[in-house]
Order: sequence, then structure tokens, then C-alpha cells
Amino acid sequence: MMEQNISQPRSSSKLNTPNEMILIVDDDPSITASLGLLVKQAGYRFQIASTPAEALQRLESPRISLVLQDMNFSRRTTGEEGLQLLHDIRRRRPGIPVILVTAWGSISLAVKGMKAGASDFVTKPWSNQQLLQSIETVLGLAAAGRHASKSKVSRDDLDEKYDFSNLIGRDPKFLKMLDVIGRVSATDASVLITGESGTGKELIAEALHHNSRRRDGPFVKVNLGGISSSLFESEMFGHVKGAFTDARSYRKGRFELANGGSIFLDEIGELDLSSQVKLLRVLQDRTYEVLGSSATRSVDIRVISATNRNLPELVESGNFREDLLYRLNLIAVHLPPLRERRDDVPLLAAQFLQAMAQIYRRDRLSISDAAVVWLKNQPWPGNIRQLRQLIERAVLVTGREVLEVEDFGHAEEMEPKESRRDALPTVGSMTIDEIEKAMILKSLQYHNGNVSKVAESLGLSRGALYRRFEKYGVKP
Repeated sequence: MMEQNISQPRSSSKLNTPNEMILIVDDDPSITASLGLLVKQAGYRFQIASTPAEALQRLESPRISLVLQDMNFSRRTTGEEGLQLLHDIRRRRPGIPVILVTAWGSISLAVKGMKAGASDFVTKPWSNQQLLQSIETVLGLAAAGRHASKSKVSRDDLDEKYDFSNLIGRDPKFLKMLDVIGRVSATDASVLITGESGTGKELIAEALHHNSRRRDGPFVKVNLGGISSSLFESEMFGHVKGAFTDARSYRKGRFELANGGSIFLDEIGELDLSSQVKLLRVLQDRTYEVLGSSATRSVDIRVISATNRNLPELVESGNFREDLLYRLNLIAVHLPPLRERRDDVPLLAAQFLQAMAQIYRRDRLSISDAAVVWLKNQPWPGNIRQLRQLIERAVLVTGREVLEVEDFGHAEEMEPKESRRDALPTVGSMTIDEIEKAMILKSLQYHNGNVSKVAESLGLSRGALYRRFEKYGVKP
């Protein structure tokens, strides 16, 4: 039985032009009637087709803005007919978005459809709110694509349209990425942000939220690399009193805290497979159960995720679910590393220097022209984060108001170096695990408990470091 509540999401405000036409394709009259009533009450017009041939005939009308199609017709359940119809639609009307409707047990079929060019998929029994949100999002993305600038985008134009005040840079690659972020921010599309560590993925996520209709709602950040699999359900979905030994009171999960706003899932590539399954369900239909309770709750959120890992490679190796990947990256944006946007280095350096001047009360600080050239020519493996740390260190180690090349050179030399006193132990005196634990403890002491710096110095991701904390019983 399909859900009868047809209320729209709390954050919804129509992005699309009035009376857009939706083509509903399904051979079950009860389903087409339910979907027709749903979209009509949401302000859309619709047409119905019960066969692929009829659907293609109706698609000749330019009034059709979106196709909502089932994956099976007649008595066949393999999905071949649905995939063929999708192929024919893409061939005849390549610009029209298609949302697939499939059973929960056939998500692998929906993934094939996404690979073939579908815009999104929903599962039966569907949530009316989630389905309407998907329709609005897909239509909004299509409109954003039509209105995208064909000419070279400028920083001034972007700043007139959006609030990107915390994002510094004028590099063409960076501006192209900002243009995409600005256009999709008004939709509820899930966004996957990729890029090397230190490129500023969290700032991009914040910009997405602050330029969206959800800007007045919560923005909840979750570092998935820092949550062990044993605590995942409690952290993300909350728990009731008595759900486990230490559950002395009710606790809200991150999804409940983000209700009505956006949730930022950082380091999504560090999530283990068992937690991926639990995450997929709530992202699929926006429902979850609090740990220790059997009552199903719904949540209205926009999902933004980020990773420095190559998720397609993780899918190939069996370490990341393909269906979860397609649920996360309706829109994917890549942040270029700092070495690919060298002309932005002086802008970023000036911004960081201004911040250091305020923090350390040295209003006359500046960087010499030679030092600016030197900064531009560095490889910056740690990207923007490394640049900021180097500038702060240079400010601290010099008493001069104008920072020169040698000041940055001295600051670089302060990076942790191997000491002769720390030679490898005698063979047989320690196991690999004991050596690894000792190095982690030493790094924690050296960096005063700063987990990010510990992970960077050991060449680990934060998620991998937290797993070692759990393995060795280390408390950061």
C-alpha cells in the first residue's frame, strides 16, 4: 500500500515553472492513478502511458518536462523493458530527465538505469514527500543546466548571484566549480565533493547550505572517519534510554539534529560496509529507527558528502556499495589541488596573513614580492591547509613585518624530522603492532593531541587513524 500523506517537504518552495508536464509510465492503473493524484496536488500536470510504445508516442509532445517510469511492464520482471525504454527516451529526447520507479529489492536494476542516464530513482513503496522532492530536484537541475552560462564565468558575476565570501580564488577551474555549486544550491540534489586533503571541501559544503533554501535550518557536520562501526547507529540515528548499557537517557542522532537543514557527511570513503548498508536506507527513503525503538521516523534533509578517496575504485574493489555511490552523487564536484591553481596562492596567502595579523596583533604584516613568487612555486601536497599553517608558523618565528623567503624556509624546517635517538628497535624486541602504537602515541604527544596533524604526519587518513585508536585502545 502506497503512502497516502501527500504533504510536501517543509523546505520546499517551487523552483520550477508552473504547470510542468510529467509523463507517468506504468502498466498498473492503480499506480498511475496514485501518482497522477500526487503530482496534480503538487501543482504539476501529467499524462499517462501504460506501455513503452505509448510512452514514446506521448513523448513526441514538447510539453513533457520529465518522465516518471516503472522498470517492468506486462508480466516480465527482469527490467529489460524498462532499460530499453530508458535507452529509447535518451536517444529521442536526450535532455529530458527520467526518474525510475523500482522495487527495493531491485536497486541493482536502478543502478543500471542510473548508469544508462536516468536522473534519479525511487523505490516502492515510495514516500510521497521523497518522491515529490526528487521530482522538484531533478526539474530544478534540468532548469539550472539550461540556464548555465555558455561564456567564461567571472568572479564578480558569481559574487553578485551567490554568497561565496568565504571561498577565495579566481582560477578558471575553481570558478567553474563555484558556478556549478551556485546553480545546484537552490535544489535539494545530493552533492558529492571530491578532492585531496586540505583543499577546502568543508567550506564548499557550507557554501552549498548557505546559498540554499535551507540556509535558516541546521547544518550538521559528521566526520564519518571518526565514528566506529559499533557506535554508528547511536551517533547517526540516536538512542533511547536503556538501548544499551551506558544509554542512561534519550539522545538525538545526527539525522534528527539536521532535520529541516543539511547534513555534511565528511570522509564518506572511510565508512565500513556494514555502516554503509544502514546509511543507504535513510538516504533512500529518508526514514530511520532510533536505536532501541521500533518506531519509524522520517527526516527532511539535504545530503552533502565529501571524500579524498576514489570511490569508483573502492566500488571496484568491493569496499564501497555502488548503490550508495549513486545515491550520494546526483551532482559531483571536484576541488582542484592548490598546485593546479597557483595564481590563487597570493590571494589565499594575503587572506591568511590578514587573519594572523588580527590574531597576533601585528597590523603591519606583509609578504615580499620574492616570497610570493616562492610560495606560488611550491608543490603544496597539503594544499590550502598546509599554506595556512606555513604562514602562521612564519609569522611566529620572525619578528619582521615583511616576511621574506628565508622566513618561510625557516618555518619549513620546523616540520617534524627523524631524530637519531629514534632509531629502529632491535629486531625481535617489538612487534609491528607495538611499533605502530608507540609511533601513534609519540605523534599525539608531539602534536599536543591534534588528530589532524597526527594523521598527516603518519601518512594516514583521519578515519584510518581512528580505527587504530580503537584497535590499540588509544584515547586521543
